[in-house]
Amino acid sequence: MTNAIYLTTTEPFSGKSIFALGLMHMLASKTDKLAYFKPIISGIKKNKDRRLDLLAKQFNLSQSYEEMYAFTRKNALKEINKRNEAFLIDTIIEKFNSLRENADFVVVEGTDFTDINTNVEFDGNVSIAKNLGIPAAIILNAAGRTTSEIIDLALASTNSYLSRGVQVLTLIANKVEQGKLEEVLRRLRFVLPASILINAIPSHEQLSNPTMGEIMDSLNAKLLFGGQFLTNRVDHSIVGAMQLHNFLARLSNNTLVVTPGDRGDILVGSLQANISRNFGKVAGVIVSGGMLPEGTIVKLIEGLETVVPVLQVEDGTFMVVTKVNQIRARIAPEDTEKIALAIKLFEDYVDEKALEERIISFSSDIMTPRMFQYQIVRRAKSHKKHIVLPEGNDERILKAADMLIRQDVVDLTLLGNREEIHNMVAKLNLSMDLDKVQIEDPASSIRFDDYAQTLYELRKNKGLTLEVARDLMMDVSYFGTMMVHKKHADGMVSGAVHTTQHTIRPALQFVKTKPGVNTVSSVFFMCLPNRVSVFGDCAVVPNPSSEQLADIAISSAESAMMFGIEPKIAMLSYSSGTSGAGEEVEKVRKATQIVKERRPELKIEGPIQYDAAVDPIVGMQKLPNSEVAGQASVLIFPDLNTGNNTYKAVQRETGAIAIGPMLQGLNKPVNDLSRGCTVIDVFNTVVITAIQAQEF
Repeated sequence: MTNAIYLTTTEPFSGKSIFALGLMHMLASKTDKLAYFKPIISGIKKNKDRRLDLLAKQFNLSQSYEEMYAFTRKNALKEINKRNEAFLIDTIIEKFNSLRENADFVVVEGTDFTDINTNVEFDGNVSIAKNLGIPAAIILNAAGRTTSEIIDLALASTNSYLSRGVQVLTLIANKVEQGKLEEVLRRLRFVLPASILINAIPSHEQLSNPTMGEIMDSLNAKLLFGGQFLTNRVDHSIVGAMQLHNFLARLSNNTLVVTPGDRGDILVGSLQANISRNFGKVAGVIVSGGMLPEGTIVKLIEGLETVVPVLQVEDGTFMVVTKVNQIRARIAPEDTEKIALAIKLFEDYVDEKALEERIISFSSDIMTPRMFQYQIVRRAKSHKKHIVLPEGNDERILKAADMLIRQDVVDLTLLGNREEIHNMVAKLNLSMDLDKVQIEDPASSIRFDDYAQTLYELRKNKGLTLEVARDLMMDVSYFGTMMVHKKHADGMVSGAVHTTQHTIRPALQFVKTKPGVNTVSSVFFMCLPNRVSVFGDCAVVPNPSSEQLADIAISSAESAMMFGIEPKIAMLSYSSGTSGAGEEVEKVRKATQIVKERRPELKIEGPIQYDAAVDPIVGMQKLPNSEVAGQASVLIFPDLNTGNNTYKAVQRETGAIAIGPMLQGLNKPVNDLSRGCTVIDVFNTVVITAIQAQEF
């Protein structure tokens, strides 16, 4: 079941308000814990977004206006121009999840396509819906389109969402000509997947045309008379510039009259026609040219019992008419007639029962890179841990530390000379508050003697002398690892300037492996466009035996579970099932059997080829009865050569984010960085180390 839906369109003025009002009205009959969220609003903070204001007032929503959006369009574009898309998405996810925690259902509204490249905006809506992990409701603007054009637009829109991993719950063709409803529905249901609920809503004049109040706001006009009738709908507009008898012949129902301010005859004639049984209703009058009616005309109007809205503007008549024709109808919070009509249209033309069923039955296994990164950062914050970074003088380490401290993810100790670190922070122009960071130089640390003595006691049976122990403790890797061993830190991340062997040797010497684990190995979390896969081992064991492969598989499955990924283990080889033979295949086959014997509850397949492991079609062809083939989440490589090259190939060719390596099997979390790591690599590795530490 989903408790959120993403309302999106393909162009402006598609009629989202009708569906939003109707959906919220339907949901309000089930719960009063509703929330409405628009990630990016068009306006600025001081001018409230119209739809947010409408929905908040209509349904008495409990959240504040500031909680209902994440960015103004201006601020969002600034982040995009600075290449801060990750920050943009993370902030949207965070605000959405905050609402989701306190509501039974959240309706999310996409952006409006008003002042930016449409393709860019469409891609942005797809990206947001995907990263929130919620299905889409696509609202098409059918106004002025043939049935074939509506079908083409529907196919293009749904395919764009589906091909990028966003499920489409429903598609609504809005503003359809009344006579085309049945044909549009029939053809849409024929060409679109049966899983998508198809509805069509007819156009309605009362919702399509603006009110006098909307016109007054759009023109920034001054109200002279008739404020109580600003909800009058405008279906037509005419210019009152001819003689009165000719003008009256052109009046029709719900007409807006635009006339120069000195044409008192047209103004009075319009007001009289409105109360006459022989003429249609006059919606209102605009007097143009910056001129006010003469005093006697004003006095006459003031004596009338009923007066339609009379507005005054500075622009000339032609300019006013041009602007009026460009005004789009909206639904205001005070426009109770339009609100009631919108809800009725939804109830009459949307299959509410079928929509509820699809909401209840919706499920998604999509996990985007941003979703995964957001979740692990949030988890690390939930129970903060203390991580030591031995390479405190490295630029990447300091930049990552700055990010970690500013986001309050972990507590940190940097190893190195205090003055050098201070100078480097100043040189890099970082905003990191060094009062929130512990800086320790092994050479001058008050812990040095205790650490050296502890190392000596742990390793003296291996021939280590106290003098050598003191020399080793000058090494930042030994000092940092000892901090973890002595519980002065919860985990360590190193390797930006040191080799893997240099980083993990101290851990192997005195942190040791977990009980029941004989093999220290590693995994990468490969954040692919629609899922997160666990790759092991890609960094530690060069040529594992069958027993070691089994250890790696079990440890990798446990790591997957630690991070919320259901482990479906693929033991990779160059053949699938019983199709191949050879020493390497037999090694993998034996390892698979060992895992089954040791951990029978784990889902595992092996030997299996990579394509059969991850591609559902290939998996079905090669291993039709497997519960892993085509859906593997944990991929175990037969050797380090294969694993290391594969993860790098996938990373480079697909743009996947590779988080790791994360060492597994140790008694305490110690993790190794690549010497080619980026700042984000350091950040992510510290985060997963902190999560590991929460398990100890």
